[in-house]
Amino acid sequence: MLTKKRSSEVNILISIKNCMKLILVLVIALSIIVTSPAYGHKLISHDDNHRSFDMALPIPDHTISWAIYENLGANEAKYYSFEAKKGDSFYASIVIPKIQGLEEYAPTIVLVDPRFIQEEIVNMESQLATEKYPYEGEYPGKEFYEPFGQVTYWERQEIKTEIPGDGKYYIIVMDERNQSGKYSLAVGTIEDFSGGDFFTVLPKAWFDTKIFVNDYTSILIFFVVLSSIIAIPIFVIKKRRQKLIVTSNKRD
Repeated sequence: MLTKKRSSEVNILISIKNCMKLILVLVIALSIIVTSPAYGHKLISHDDNHRSFDMALPIPDHTISWAIYENLGANEAKYYSFEAKKGDSFYASIVIPKIQGLEEYAPTIVLVDPRFIQEEIVNMESQLATEKYPYEGEYPGKEFYEPFGQVTYWERQEIKTEIPGDGKYYIIVMDERNQSGKYSLAVGTIEDFSGGDFFTVLPKAWFDTKIFVNDYTSILIFFVVLSSIIAIPIFVIKKRRQKLIVTSNKRD
């Protein structure tokens, strides 16, 4: 009887190992997806209060590849800030999620250098210390598919320029066409992910992306799959134990 009992225990361990292997395979597959080079941006979360120079959302390092998801109302503006040195390369761009109603949505980017603040220039049209970048392409625009979040975007304007002097710069994204919508602001080009980001930054980025494009179905499916992965080993162990108990009782 002890031999058969030990055999049942071994079967339980084998079942557990098989379940763990399944989970490991799924984790590896997910890691390949989330670390794909097609997704190079780290997300910057915010509380939506960056609506003035004083409340500008800080960008930690303008050379690192960041993305910021935004909802912008008609005739509103969002403000961002970053420190830069003379001669630094600067990159920024805007993309619009491919959602019905946003086919012709295109907010304007304004790059503001420190002279705007220091000299208290109040005319946003001044070319002395501001550079305005409206979208001047066709609508709805060139599409690209981002596999990490499984989202298609319309491309809008890009900024590629050189920083003219040391100081604290500002980016303003504003609506000038009495429209409201969603946009993603990308800043920087250097991908900067570590192994720990797989368990922190990337999972949050996936959820933020789904919320940004109103894809709540994918979130629901994720939790259903996750619950199944957790429940399967528990169910197998429980059934094996019940079978072991019934077998033992019959032997007794």
